[in-house]
Amino acid sequence: MMAKSSKSQEEIANKAIQHALKALRKRHLAEEGAHAPAFEALSRPIASQGSEWKEKAENLQLELQQCYKAQSRLSEQLVVEVAESRAAKSLVQEKETAINDLQKELTELRDECSQLKIDLKEKIQALELVVSENTELKAQLEQMTLKAKNTEAENKMLVDRWMLEKMKDAERLNEVNALYEDMVERLKASGLEKLARQQVDGIVRRSEEGAEFFLEPTNPSTCKYRLHAHEGGCASALFEYNSSKLITGGQDRSVKVWDTNTGSLSSNLHGCLGSVLDLTITHDNQSVIAASSSNNLYVWDINSGRVRHTLTGHTDKVCAVDVSKMSNRHVVSAAYDRTIKVWDLVKGYCTNTIIFYSNCNALCFSMDGLTIFSGHVDGNLRLWDIQTGKLLSEVAAHSQAVTSISLSRNGNVVLTSGRDNLHNLFDVRSLEVCSTLRATGNRVASNWSRSCISPDDNYVAAGSADGSVYIWSVSKADIVSTLKEHSSSVLCCTWSGVGKPLASADKNGVTIR
Repeated sequence: MMAKSSKSQEEIANKAIQHALKALRKRHLAEEGAHAPAFEALSRPIASQGSEWKEKAENLQLELQQCYKAQSRLSEQLVVEVAESRAAKSLVQEKETAINDLQKELTELRDECSQLKIDLKEKIQALELVVSENTELKAQLEQMTLKAKNTEAENKMLVDRWMLEKMKDAERLNEVNALYEDMVERLKASGLEKLARQQVDGIVRRSEEGAEFFLEPTNPSTCKYRLHAHEGGCASALFEYNSSKLITGGQDRSVKVWDTNTGSLSSNLHGCLGSVLDLTITHDNQSVIAASSSNNLYVWDINSGRVRHTLTGHTDKVCAVDVSKMSNRHVVSAAYDRTIKVWDLVKGYCTNTIIFYSNCNALCFSMDGLTIFSGHVDGNLRLWDIQTGKLLSEVAAHSQAVTSISLSRNGNVVLTSGRDNLHNLFDVRSLEVCSTLRATGNRVASNWSRSCISPDDNYVAAGSADGSVYIWSVSKADIVSTLKEHSSSVLCCTWSGVGKPLASADKNGVTIR
């Protein structure tokens, strides 16, 4: 296609040159015709010089021929240059088109380069952030690794100490058992077996304060009163020491005192800002302490009905509380912030805090007031030193969460209840299971379902989610009765210290037997 275009352009140029040559010849002939008369007029006067002029004319003719030849060469050169000019012009147009395309491509590449620079800047910033986070994580990992090593070493040391103490306890237990057997044999021979049992167990009930009020517990069978105690349900109940007065706490944020002889309300303690999850009372029956879902503990003077202290420090709901059996001053509480706190009621503030990874649902003091029993969500029963806050011992009590802990009157047995629907009796000295109480249909209703031991340590009472209250014989580990007076889940049971009555509470009210 390009060859044809070039050939047509050359033909057009040749035609143009030929046309120009014809025009020049015509012009030359016209000029000769115009000059011919003058030439003749001039030639007459100078006939004598004809030969000279003839020579000059020949010379001029020769020069004219040379001019024609030069003109022909110039015409040919002009044709060539015109062709070259056209070719050059075509090439320039192609180059301009290529330049425009390249310029457009360059603009696109510049835009792409700018976007890539922006992306690169963002990637660099993200990389710097990741590097800084990685550095922080490395530092934290190093700290955690060091802490884990220290904890492992401390744990190993504690395990060694625990094994040593366990061996010492076993030796002491063997000595005590030997002394016990020797004492029983000697006292049997003298006819004082009953007194020996009382002395070895640490119980001489007639020497206790209020022993004249003590009655042997009876196995309750009938309902004496039904009390609509609290709106929303009653989660905690207990009796005053050596008294038949019942204290209850419920979800309506109130604590009430009832006379179980008449079934009437004696007093109402106000001031709690959350649901009452657990209750305890000092041994002089002067102060009631409530554990609340408002993260606080409330201490009332039971005679005046006024709040003496509001104990603050927990950061989550307080679910368990107990007061020392040796002193009315020391109180221990557990909350769902994974802490156990020891309080001084005289000073009104916390004296020690125990931190543990598993939440505590229930706790109580030992008889000597130096040890705390705690039941946890992981199912373990743990013993703590109240002064140092150190873990003394630990045993797997239940396969699911522990919901209740009760100490026997003699202090030798601790009762635990769990969400696995079992009730275990542990020997405090060896932390071995003495007996396991179970019943078909018995289902523990909540993480804070409270069971209890009778004042003579012969019976255990526990409520069930089906509204029943089961009573077991400790010695036989069998059910002696099943009480069905509730229409909803039973949340707690408590036995009066004077032998009767037995009170149980559910989501609707309180039943006294």
